[in-house]
Amino acid sequence: MVHFLKQGFVIACSVNVLVTASAWKSWGAQKTNKQDAVGSTAVPVERGIELASRGYCGAALPILKKALPRLTNQQLRYAAAMASAQCGMSTDQEDTVVESLLVLNREFPQDPRVLYITTRYYSELANRTAHRLLDSSPSSAEAQQLLAESYQARGQYEDAIAKYRKILEQYPDQPGVHYQVGQLILVKPLTPASAAEAKKEFEAELTVNPGSPTAEFMLGDLALRAQNNDEAIKHFIRATELDVGLPQPYLGLGMALNAARKFPEAIQALKKFVALEPRDPAGYYQLAIAFSRTGNKEEAERQMALQREAQKNWNAQPGLEEDLMQPH
Repeated sequence: MVHFLKQGFVIACSVNVLVTASAWKSWGAQKTNKQDAVGSTAVPVERGIELASRGYCGAALPILKKALPRLTNQQLRYAAAMASAQCGMSTDQEDTVVESLLVLNREFPQDPRVLYITTRYYSELANRTAHRLLDSSPSSAEAQQLLAESYQARGQYEDAIAKYRKILEQYPDQPGVHYQVGQLILVKPLTPASAAEAKKEFEAELTVNPGSPTAEFMLGDLALRAQNNDEAIKHFIRATELDVGLPQPYLGLGMALNAARKFPEAIQALKKFVALEPRDPAGYYQLAIAFSRTGNKEEAERQMALQREAQKNWNAQPGLEEDLMQPH
């Protein structure tokens, strides 16, 4: 059993056989079906699946790789892709694992078993890659960042900050490090001193990495909290220019524009946010404010109704915004 730390939680991963004979039968495969829809015999595929379930991956994978692209029977494709993913993990063939998971997630996107093994296998692949990094380049900035992130994931924030600062001593131009320090400073209760310290880190990140939309977003967020709306608007606009697909800067921009009483401009920004994040009730709430202040009471009421509906279904997990705003 191995454990991979990511974003503050632990995923336990073990590579084992997930495609068993009973699982295959539960999908309704019938031995009497001699051919699948393209006319190829199904028996060799079933043989490959059986071999995989018994751990004979060396013999199973050539059969599965040859058969899978030609199969149109969904039951066979499901079982063959599952077996192929399992054997790819067992034999350290990462390309086989990824290709199989892509097939499964494309064709069976809501299947619980597919979602389960995708979580486990990608976590295990990440774990293996991390070990390769630490083994091959232990003194690299990237390896040191990985160790700092492990402190961060365990909630050892002071240790993480110390590790990040040590990285900067050796690699002062490493992108993403100042950003992480700034984020960790903001874990503590916000004070004028901690806000100023975090702002300094995000500004330093932009010196190293001028194209960082997340650093611009955080500077905008700090300015918004300080009720410096003009500065917030400037940073949020810059963040949206750097990454048009990042949702949070549009919400921040809409809030800052609302606070500055620039309601028509706020509506445009907030419409972009709800298009990217339709489940988040905050966008509808801010839109309701903007429409109300422009005199469009009917649309404001409609947005409030959307906000209430979204609120009922809103199940944001801890760390959601942090996940969306990872440095890049």
